[in-house]
Amino acid sequence: MTPRPSWHELPENSFNAHAWVIGEPNIGSDTWIGAFCVIDGSGGLSIGSNCDISAGAQIYTHSTVKRALSDGKSDIERAATSIGSHCHIGAGAIILMGADLGDHCVVAAGAVVPQFTRAPAFSLLLGVPARIVDNGARNLLTTE
Repeated sequence: MTPRPSWHELPENSFNAHAWVIGEPNIGSDTWIGAFCVIDGSGGLSIGSNCDISAGAQIYTHSTVKRALSDGKSDIERAATSIGSHCHIGAGAIILMGADLGDHCVVAAGAVVPQFTRAPAFSLLLGVPARIVDNGARNLLTTE
């Protein structure tokens, strides 16, 4: 078992010196990752190009719930998570393992996207747990 790094030994990443990127996520070009983010690629993570991941956002590809409830008798669960291109992940949003967000999706600040959520392109995800507002992201492009 690999020891956990302390706060001053966070792994370096090329996106933001103040973000924690673990595993080997596949992250597209021109994607911006804000400070204090957790980007967990340990279970397979794909993030498209031209995405903005705001400060404090967390994206997971694992869960330790069953391991904890089984007194350590179960393994850590892992499931690939996918975020399309041109997506915006709001400040403090959390995306749980197995989520699949299409291109041009917006996850509102503070939203929690449940495990295995499937969101088509241009979805707006709001709330705790996050719910999908159909074509909501497309409406953000209109000006009045």
